[in-house]
Formats: sequence, C-alpha cells, structure tokens
Amino acid sequence: MDAVFEKIKVVVICGPTGSGKTSLAVHLAQELRGEIISADSMQIYRYMDIGTAKPTPSEQSLVSHHLIDVVDPDAAFDAAKFVNMATAIIRELDDSRKVPLIVGGTGLYIKALIHGLFMEGLSNATIRNRLKRIALDKGAGFLYDRLCECDPVAAERIHPNDTIRIVRALEIYEHTGKTISQYHREHGFSECPFHALKIGLTMPRERLYSRIDDRVDAMIEAGLLDEVKRLLDQGYSQANKSMLSIGYRHMTDYIGGRVSWDETIRIMKRDTRRYAKRQMTWFKADPEITWFEPEQKGSVKQMVLNFLQSA
Repeated sequence: MDAVFEKIKVVVICGPTGSGKTSLAVHLAQELRGEIISADSMQIYRYMDIGTAKPTPSEQSLVSHHLIDVVDPDAAFDAAKFVNMATAIIRELDDSRKVPLIVGGTGLYIKALIHGLFMEGLSNATIRNRLKRIALDKGAGFLYDRLCECDPVAAERIHPNDTIRIVRALEIYEHTGKTISQYHREHGFSECPFHALKIGLTMPRERLYSRIDDRVDAMIEAGLLDEVKRLLDQGYSQANKSMLSIGYRHMTDYIGGRVSWDETIRIMKRDTRRYAKRQMTWFKADPEITWFEPEQKGSVKQMVLNFLQSA
C-alpha cells in the first residue's frame, strides 16, 4: 500500500486575515466531528484576544479549539514548537476518530507541519538566499531543471512552480553534498508526515480590504486600546515580539504619543491590508491549495467528505 494512505488525514483551512477561516472551520468541525488546531502565530498568546481576532467564546463553545492561549506574551515560540504541539494533538484526535482541522493564516506554521522542518544542520541561509535570488532573476523553472539533474527523485514529487520546496531541496544538496531524497531514505525523514487537504479562502481584493477595514473598526470598538494598556500595566514590554505585531504596535505608538488617533487607525488598516497581501502571495505559491470563496461552504464540505472517505 502506498505510504501516503497510511498517514493521518488532516484538513487545512488557510487564507489571508479577514477571509472567514474561523467561520468556515467551525461549520465544518460541527458537521464532520472535528476539532480545530489554530495555526496562528498570534493566537497562541494569552491576554491578547481582540487584536489577534481569536475565535469568540461562543465559537469556542461550539467546537474544541487547540493552540490558543498557550504561552504568555513575553514567551519565545516558533514553528518548531508549533509543529511539536500540533503533531501531538493531531495524533490524539486521530486516536479519538476526530477530524483535525488546521486553521490559520501563518503560512510558515502550516508548511512546517505538513512538509516538515529542516533537520538540524541542513540549513544554510547564504545558499538559500542565493537560490532565491536566482529564482527571482531566472524563474522557478531554471532551478527546477537543476533539481531534475541532481535529484530526479525529489523533482518527481515537487511541482515545477513550487519555488520554496525546489530551493529547499537544492539548498540541502549544495550544503551537504547529499540529496534530500537520500536523507529521506537513510533517516526516515518524511517530507509529508500527514496526508493533507488544503482549502484556501479568497475573494476579490476590494471586498477583502473592505472586510479588513471593518474588522479594524470592530477591534477598536471592542476595546483594543484598553487591551493593550492592560498588557503594558501587566509589565509586558512594547519591545516584546508579540507586542510588535499589527494592532498592538499601533496602539503602543498612540499611547506613547508618537501618532495621532486618526493616523493610528489609518496606518493599522493599511498595514493589515499589506499583511493580507503578503499572506496571499505566500499561499498562492502553493499549488496544493484549492481555492473557494467563503460562501461556498457546501462545496468545501463535499470536497472534505470526499477526501476523508477516499482510500
């Protein structure tokens, strides 16, 4: 039997901020006996609720959510910790015959979970950055041809337009002299520890940006400024990584008297829209994602059912 069919099946719901991921995920989880694992690098922090757009108490009461409120705002957290925690939860859910729904907009977390992290010692930033520049100058196809020559086994598994995975494979080869395929065989390192169905949410840019503006207004109305003041009163520094994120850094700039209130709101909306654009660029580079608009819940549910029921 092909090893891919022995892997735990997971459903990924991804897309830019404001695209409706939480609403869709809660709907699917209720319909399919699933639970949600947040793949959001900000929702992991306690006390940061409004600015991170965490699922509401009502949404969390309808469906079990994981990896929300797991560390304090001054704690270190990275993709490796996310993968370790998420993997343990996925295995527990699979044992309970529940569907793991990976939901969020942090593309690095999702990619690390589904495709694995670099093994220790296999990363070389200098080589990686040089390869990225080549991809920008000459296109992914140029590097893909190089991969076909040095590691045809990996090339068969990687889409010719998947720049991230092509660069990764070439980086390992140039850095170590061994192909990623050799590491897979010799160390049991799996490129895809789970069998994933990836669903992406999208909509016309004008509509998304309007939703983002409305979301920022709702955050302000819900008390984002007071939330940030409480964090500062609790002793969390505005220099913490969590406090430098969108929304929180804008509020601290206002509190510090560096920006007017109207300018604070304008910049926060602008920066959120720019972040959504970067998210879409990341996710659009993944050929495994099937795209839907938020209203297509029925079509998404049918695709997920077909995926879960397949051999």
